[in-house]
Amino acid sequence: MKLSAIAKLIGASFSGSDKEITSMNTLSNATTTELSFVSNSKYIKDIANSNAGAIICDASTVKYIPDSTVALVVDAPYWEMARVTAKFAPALEDRESPKAIIGEGSIISPKAEVANGAVIGKNTTLMAGVYVGSNAIIGDNTILYPNVVLYRDCTIGSESIIHAGTVIGSDGFGFASNRLGEHKKIYHIGNVVIEDNVEIGANTTIDRAVFGTTLIKKGSRLDNLIQVGHNCEIGEGSVFAAQSGLAGSSIIGRNNVFGAQSGVAGHLEVAPFNTFAARSGVTKSIKESGKTFAGFPLMNHRVWLKIQVKLARLIK
Repeated sequence: MKLSAIAKLIGASFSGSDKEITSMNTLSNATTTELSFVSNSKYIKDIANSNAGAIICDASTVKYIPDSTVALVVDAPYWEMARVTAKFAPALEDRESPKAIIGEGSIISPKAEVANGAVIGKNTTLMAGVYVGSNAIIGDNTILYPNVVLYRDCTIGSESIIHAGTVIGSDGFGFASNRLGEHKKIYHIGNVVIEDNVEIGANTTIDRAVFGTTLIKKGSRLDNLIQVGHNCEIGEGSVFAAQSGLAGSSIIGRNNVFGAQSGVAGHLEVAPFNTFAARSGVTKSIKESGKTFAGFPLMNHRVWLKIQVKLARLIK
């Protein structure tokens, strides 16, 4: 999309040479042909090192935009960013791509559907009701049980098992709101990548990234009924019990263990090799490793146990 057309769409003034904008991305990852945005003062520090070709901003942040980058100044950058994502969202199915490639020895149920452009590895099984979207990739020796949905552009590695009803690559819970209480959808133009040797239980949902990738690293184990928000990263060998959940952009280090119904708030980081008891709630980043936590608000597991004992004594 031409930069001048984007400026017209969002009502921003535009001058200088026009250029083709190929996609949208974060400030940190955007290239010279991509559009980014800044709507929160805590991200101002990322502007100076951004390679974005253009940045949507407001009057208070335009002074931080370098001369090499086009500033598109609007009143509500987050709202206008949401408006532009609709223009870069790919078609639901890519009917012009070549037929899907199915590897030797793979078994595809006649009741499964594999869209154009998809690639299925060797000795992989897709059971009844499975849907694999355009340009999605599945590795070798992987099993998708009935009614698994893999949205377009997403990847599942080799030696993995995805149980019935799981949805991989749906849009995250992302929208912009204005002063009138109206909501505008943010189209998620990233994807999901699941590495090798991952097992995911039934009816789990893993949301695609707004920009970039939601990543589940190799060797992870996710139980049934788990929610993984957009742009999360789960480190290798991590374990999540049923009904646990991650809010968007959570970064989980390797070999963490989360008990049933535990949760992590958005935009937090958790150091490797920790354990979180059932129903524990992580509301701030965890920088220590090798610890066991419990409760809400989160605390050391032994402290939590002592508190429970004292509370029980109060009612005797």
